[in-house]
Amino acid sequence: MKILFVYPKFKRHAEANPELLTFVPMKEYLGSPSLAIAALVASTPAGVEIEYRDDRLENAARSTDADLVAITFFTAAASRGLELCDYFRALGKKVVAGGIFPTMMPDEVQPHVDAVVVGEGEPVWEQILTDVQANALKPRYTPPPADVNTLKPPNLDVYFKSERGDFCPDDYPLQVSRGCPLVCEACALPTVMGKSARALPMDYILAVAEQLVKSGRRACLTEDTGWLPGTAGSRRLMELMEYLAANEHPLKISYIGISMPMILSAPARAFELARKAGVEMFYLVGGFDPVTTKAFTGKDPRAYQRAMDAIKKSWDHGIEPYTSFLLGNEDDDEGTVDRMLEYSLAAGIKKAEFAVFTPYPGTPAWRRLLAEDRILTKEWGRYNDANVVFKPKHMSPEALHQGYLRLWKEFYAARPEQGQRSEYERTIQF
Repeated sequence: MKILFVYPKFKRHAEANPELLTFVPMKEYLGSPSLAIAALVASTPAGVEIEYRDDRLENAARSTDADLVAITFFTAAASRGLELCDYFRALGKKVVAGGIFPTMMPDEVQPHVDAVVVGEGEPVWEQILTDVQANALKPRYTPPPADVNTLKPPNLDVYFKSERGDFCPDDYPLQVSRGCPLVCEACALPTVMGKSARALPMDYILAVAEQLVKSGRRACLTEDTGWLPGTAGSRRLMELMEYLAANEHPLKISYIGISMPMILSAPARAFELARKAGVEMFYLVGGFDPVTTKAFTGKDPRAYQRAMDAIKKSWDHGIEPYTSFLLGNEDDDEGTVDRMLEYSLAAGIKKAEFAVFTPYPGTPAWRRLLAEDRILTKEWGRYNDANVVFKPKHMSPEALHQGYLRLWKEFYAARPEQGQRSEYERTIQF
């Protein structure tokens, strides 16, 4: 049996808005693939032949002798993903799709494939392969959340082998947990990965870390809920920091995902452990939490001060807050752009990225805006944080888009020193 895994291409910020390349002093970064395919490769029985195509590097729509084509994609890649599904089915291939978009919008995907996986793929992967061989593939598989204690570490080698001179990611995701108990308006994570945080075993985490060390790559801990106090994920993250620090582990970490409330609530010990483990940067996600949704409206001085305090606390502990701003929340207006720019200068933020609020299909924001007839398009390739796909509440779609561009332009225009290439330029994934 042979399986072809496909990772579809999608438009990034500068592809959707080429003018960004004229005033943002960073190289456009392709980024590593998600862990989904590497996880399924690790779960594939011995003796099965594997082929992998990254559609971002080379057109994946080519003939194949595979018995099964497995495609995983999120919303920004959904249009291309469905196109590829149709292409391979036209060749007579069995096609199964999974990932964020198929999980959130299975009815949208179903006509293009033989099977849709709703949720995590590992619990049903071997059953799918058995069903393919028996010519008994089911239209839909809806597994329970994976038992993290039985999971095999993702096989990153499938990605390493696909790299080439112009595509060699500096870092790859290192998961410490799955699932999230929070309910954020535009986040799909609780639906895709479950509503409770499940800590991955340390052996699993260290096995992935070993792959990264041996290959000369760094790790990025992208789960911005990893510092959520009292959760299994938070406890495991601290255990990992303790282990790395105590054992002088050679793993290098490019950044850890976090939010302002988590910075404010985290004890000093957490920062000390992170620094001892070699962490020098946070990827500070904004626009979803009670602080950053209110801080730049001009109506909540307390939220603004908390946002200032979060940046100061990060710097005080020697960790740079690479900050992600989200424009387009319900209380944002045209003045929000100026307030964000003024804040970033006052807080001393040196590196930032900017995104347009995006109501991802299947999320609470999507359902609310759909009911209010405020969704402007279902062209999924535009759902990439770089386009306006809904009617904002306090400004026009055009004003929101121009504000997004102005944030990028004026933030970096005020920081000419950022024109120098930095060690972390590859974290700017625009």
